[in-house]
Amino acid sequence: MVVVRRADRLFQIVQHLRARRLTTAARLASLLAVSERTIYRDIRDLSLSGIPVKGEAGVGYCIDSSFELTALMFTREELEAIVVGLRMVRAFGGPSLRTAVTPALDKVVLALPKGRREEIDRPQIYAPTVNVHSTIENLIDTLRSTIEARSVLALDYRDDRGSETLRRVRPLALHFWGSVWTLAAWCEMRNGFRSFRLDRIRTCRPDGFFEDEPGKTLADFLRSVGAA
Repeated sequence: MVVVRRADRLFQIVQHLRARRLTTAARLASLLAVSERTIYRDIRDLSLSGIPVKGEAGVGYCIDSSFELTALMFTREELEAIVVGLRMVRAFGGPSLRTAVTPALDKVVLALPKGRREEIDRPQIYAPTVNVHSTIENLIDTLRSTIEARSVLALDYRDDRGSETLRRVRPLALHFWGSVWTLAAWCEMRNGFRSFRLDRIRTCRPDGFFEDEPGKTLADFLRSVGAA
């Protein structure tokens, strides 16, 4: 078992609390492989050191979103994960995300202590750009926008048997499977969740807007496929 230094554990607690609205001591204990008593002691010490931790035992904890740390203290593995992840986005994401990769990486470099900035070029895991997804690049950007805007979509879709069908769907999320991209959606025609391959979408256009309804949300979809 890997033993995490207390200083590293305290830093991880701070980062975890900053990233979420409310987190219980039990969740933190499970995440960091320590006892809840240890978490309670760490929370107390963080508060005494001036970190604005809010909450109480049995309810949960959070840190005000306005609180900022002065430096990003990534471990070597965390930094490698970021670099490799950004390389994969540049290779397989749509045009908008690809454009965001370089400035995002620049910000990570500037946030690192000067003595560690050369580590950005150390990961030897690459994701070469291939043309297999070039025909759906613009569609990826379109779907990302419609998911954010909660736009209902009218799809002209070709199924796995080659039959063309018209669908009216609520787009929920995009999934990348390495070889294909899929759109997770609530299909009004089938009255259920469906996944649509992007390379089989002939055309799509906005057709109104939708509000979340119980049983038809992304969280419901993830539960239905055992991912939540």
